[in-house]
Amino acid sequence: MKPNHILSILDVSSEQVKDLIDRGISFKSEGTGPILNGLSVALLFEKPSLRTKVSFDVAIHELGGHPLYLSREEVGMGSREPIADVARVLSRMVHGMIVRTFAQETLEKLASFSTVPVINALSDHEHPCQALADLMTIKEKFGYLEGIKIAYIGDGNNVANSLTLAAASVGSDIVLASPNGYSLDQSILGKAIERAQISGSNISCIESPQEAVSGADVIYTDVWVSMGQEEEVKERLAIFEPYRIDLNLMADAKTTAIFMHPLPAHTGEEVVDGLLESSQSVVFDQA
Repeated sequence: MKPNHILSILDVSSEQVKDLIDRGISFKSEGTGPILNGLSVALLFEKPSLRTKVSFDVAIHELGGHPLYLSREEVGMGSREPIADVARVLSRMVHGMIVRTFAQETLEKLASFSTVPVINALSDHEHPCQALADLMTIKEKFGYLEGIKIAYIGDGNNVANSLTLAAASVGSDIVLASPNGYSLDQSILGKAIERAQISGSNISCIESPQEAVSGADVIYTDVWVSMGQEEEVKERLAIFEPYRIDLNLMADAKTTAIFMHPLPAHTGEEVVDGLLESSQSVVFDQA
């Protein structure tokens, strides 16, 4: 049988997105049996991580499985050893791979040679598990997802890609406010619109943060400079300056609005000091 990889939100249907969120909430409140009993899962991480590494490691353990962490230095995918060989070797030794890498192409090649499921734990193109956790958090706070308005402020990056696809899958509206040239990937936007036409979501990409947050239930932001973009720091900080989330911008949303950030946050850049600790912030529940 062909393994069920999750390299993108698009690898799961809209109904499966809803089901995964509901299962997550159920597992959190009611627990679950050792459904990974006797199974080993490789955590193949080329990028550093706090939340993603710990959450997968603990989850696999609590589900009865054995998590095996493999760092970039230990494996050397594409340098010390070809990606195809890594996939074929691990497929014979573990029952799944959680992969955090720089390039979506690495994931796709790994998955093409793997006979066990490969799950994207972050690439340059998408972060699907983050988006599922985000929507789970929103549903926990509001009790529903249909009609919720999400205002994403900032860079149209991998997190924005997955969040938009996920929101479109469950009937949530999303407005993305980004500087010209830093908006959502157009191919992702097209796919999201296809899902939105079925779910009833409204999706739009604009430049004004103030317009985006008007009437919003959720204000979401992410770092302005992602890993691998260090040479663009000065340019990005100048361009994204008007996109900082502060109390004035929060006040333009609904009084019941929540603030979200996938972390790590850069206080003084995309978010002002103190907002993470405010009563509107759910970032640590989200984490």
